[in-house]
Amino acid sequence: MPPSTPLPIAVLISGGGTTLRNFIQRIAAGSLPARIELVISSNPNAKGLEFAAAAGIESRVIERGDYRATAEFSDAVFAACRQRKVELACMGGFLKHVDIPDDFAIRVMNIHPALIPAFCGKGYYGLRVHQAVLQYGAKVSGCTVHFVDQRYDHGPVILQHAVPVLDDDTPESLAARVFAEECEAYPEAVRLFAEGRLTVRGRRVLVSR
Repeated sequence: MPPSTPLPIAVLISGGGTTLRNFIQRIAAGSLPARIELVISSNPNAKGLEFAAAAGIESRVIERGDYRATAEFSDAVFAACRQRKVELACMGGFLKHVDIPDDFAIRVMNIHPALIPAFCGKGYYGLRVHQAVLQYGAKVSGCTVHFVDQRYDHGPVILQHAVPVLDDDTPESLAARVFAEECEAYPEAVRLFAEGRLTVRGRRVLVSR
């Protein structure tokens, strides 16, 4: 089935909600053909919940600690998405692992603040990523938008935007430069999905014109 227009999405958060705020702003500006049906937070104190409330978007808190197993937690997350007829789930700083059910295969996206497969996997999030980039001495970093599978930061890559690593960078300054690219790359990936222009073949994501 072709995606709906505007695309009904859920945004999954655990903290500051900067990706959510970016989506809200892009949708309001008319540059992102999506509608946020639901915000799911794994943290009841997440700042992003305030952005959802201010925009009049329904939000639900689903905490990992309330469930005995990852499978049960995952069931709760995706049951909420199904209830709101979400066609794409977008992770934006969502720090809990979930199992992707069959009906959401290639329907969950994530953004990672490095160029996968470098500096990614369990434990690589937030400033930890940028600290690792600087400690390694890498000259280039960036962000990656990818489909989510059953492993951390492993699913097929949709888009990557690169930034230089400067000699005087701190983790914070590098994070800011990478985040500026995240604000462009993630909406672009969602737009391509909404337009039905993404095809996955093995590990390759092809973009039709």
